[in-house]
Amino acid sequence: MDAVSDRDFAVEFCAAAALLAVHLSRLAEDLILWATAEFHFITLSDAFTTGSSLMPQKKNPDIAELARGKAARVIGNLMSLLALLKGLPMSYNRDLQEDKERLFDTADTVRACVRLMAAMLESAEANRASCAAAAGDPALLATDLADYLVRKGMPFRQAHELVGVAVALAEKSGKPLDKLTPAELQSVDKTFGPDALHIFRMSEAMAKRTMPGAPGTQEVAKQLARWREQLS
Repeated sequence: MDAVSDRDFAVEFCAAAALLAVHLSRLAEDLILWATAEFHFITLSDAFTTGSSLMPQKKNPDIAELARGKAARVIGNLMSLLALLKGLPMSYNRDLQEDKERLFDTADTVRACVRLMAAMLESAEANRASCAAAAGDPALLATDLADYLVRKGMPFRQAHELVGVAVALAEKSGKPLDKLTPAELQSVDKTFGPDALHIFRMSEAMAKRTMPGAPGTQEVAKQLARWREQLS
């Protein structure tokens, strides 16, 4: 009775597929944002975009948007299966013929989304200048400035507060954090030395991040090499 009524295998497959679809959807959302004129971090291939019916200059990231939308469909299939099973007694019931459509649709949808998203990513191009400009915001290294004070023996809580004061000073002065003068930094706290502004050198800041899993240049290169080897 249990054997002919059990559909755990279908539910588990659809649950794993729904989780995969959610990850694809989140990736698609990032790609959609990065491809906008405001971000301009990436350019998607024309093969995976369409023109606007109204605006001739526009490229719609169709594949990414469709993958994001298909996630709702795959999640819905999982919910349909669970709702189908919740009130059934043991042994086979004709209701169970409804499981096929949900199961097969999930398999077809996820397979198509994975293949198309992979192909779209492979053909996408990074716009290095836009990415570098975004990464060059000195405010991204405000925590490094706090760490600078910690290395001089200051408790992090106090360092955090002082850097907040320095950020407020920069905003009030109408200039980026890294353009404060040593004198202005020392007006916040005497612990800031002439070398404090050196922490805003992005290449040096990235080189210092060497812990496993850190976003530093060396660690990211390691992870890229590891994943290329595994995926090959």
